[in-house]
Amino acid sequence: QVQLEESGGGLVQAGGSLRLSCASSGRTFSSYGMGWFRQAPGKEREFVATISWNGGNTRYADSVKGRFTISRDNAKNTVYLQMNNLKPEDTAVYYCAQANTRTGSSWQPGYTDWGQGTQVTVSS
Repeated sequence: QVQLEESGGGLVQAGGSLRLSCASSGRTFSSYGMGWFRQAPGKEREFVATISWNGGNTRYADSVKGRFTISRDNAKNTVYLQMNNLKPEDTAVYYCAQANTRTGSSWQPGYTDWGQGTQVTVSS
């Protein structure tokens, strides 16, 4: 079973930056796409970004495009989410997940393993 552990969340002022990390314990990390999702209070969990198995393809939600960057280091079994120009509406618990395909997906049922999440709070 794959275990995913997010880190890097915290409190930041609007306009600031954070870098989230997600470390995987699974031997299959380099074979599958990875994704980041988030859930704000009172809202459903939503797609943020996804990256293919080799990092060659990425996709973003329109709300974060141009501000967030997803990347991965297969040698370290880690996926990252660099978040710049943060806004109060980015406040949420951020989850990483491993897809069941090489390409990754914006569709949550396409993910088989999830981390516990890390809180990101952006103050205005």
